[in-house]
Amino acid sequence: MITFLQTATEAAVEVAPVQEELSFSLISMAAKGGWLMLVLLALSIIAIYIFGKKWWAIRQAGKIDKNFIKDIDNYLLEGKVRSARALCKRSDTPIARMIDKGVERIDKPLSDIRIAVENVANVEVAKLEKGLPILATIAGGAPMIGFLGTVMGMVQAFFNMAQAGNNIDITLLSGGIYTAMITTVGGLIVGILAYFGYNFLTAQVTSLVAKMEASSIEFLDAAQARKETHNEE
Repeated sequence: MITFLQTATEAAVEVAPVQEELSFSLISMAAKGGWLMLVLLALSIIAIYIFGKKWWAIRQAGKIDKNFIKDIDNYLLEGKVRSARALCKRSDTPIARMIDKGVERIDKPLSDIRIAVENVANVEVAKLEKGLPILATIAGGAPMIGFLGTVMGMVQAFFNMAQAGNNIDITLLSGGIYTAMITTVGGLIVGILAYFGYNFLTAQVTSLVAKMEASSIEFLDAAQARKETHNEE
């Protein structure tokens, strides 16, 4: 019984170093990916920066008082154009800037007001979407860069095996494949994060555009009501 316990203990001691050799950290694993990992790191930083900046901008753009349009409508019906424009200036959001352009041309034909509002809306949407194509490019390009690193690593692994001649060791191939696959993992991680970030921001922009359209329709209705009131007078 004692001999069996001693044998088991010695076996555990012998296994321990092997487990320690197989352990690795993410940093050491990434370092083995080569210079392409630096490219993927740079792309990840760019993607995080764009996502954070656009998320904050869209979040701020969507903040508007629920009674904003109603207050504008009341000012227009009362003929307080300056008060309406002052309210738009204080809000400083895409919707407020869009309405402000319409209030500025409130005495012109309704078609001119509509065109002015739509032009400002298009400019504001373009500002919100700025940077999103770069995020989409990273989402599609990062996995390709990772795959390129894998192919390069495989070529290097087979080259090393060819140079070894008759002294081929399985570790030459397995080690090369292990190093080559790291770039694919890194590329997929960066690409997936950028992909989800892009779709999230796109959905937020779409929601804000719908809100802008609803606000413009409500404003144009108020402008039409104001003109009808003045015509009756």
